[in-house]
Amino acid sequence: MDWIVDRIEGELAVVLVGELSVDLPLAALPPGVREGARLRLELRPAADPAAAAERQARLAAQSDLPDVIDL
Repeated sequence: MDWIVDRIEGELAVVLVGELSVDLPLAALPPGVREGARLRLELRPAADPAAAAERQARLAAQSDLPDVIDL
């Protein structure tokens, strides 16, 4: 799926994902990204599912965010 960087506002990038507008930290995007850039998000299975599950558990334990976020 392609994402389009609509604009950059300080440390946030406003990214268009289809009809949805999403604010992302600029630091989470590739270095040097600019307005109008087209980004591609690719999802694929983890090469090592056990390692991925361990990493997910470790990150969840460090986070104070809820497991489910309603958008």
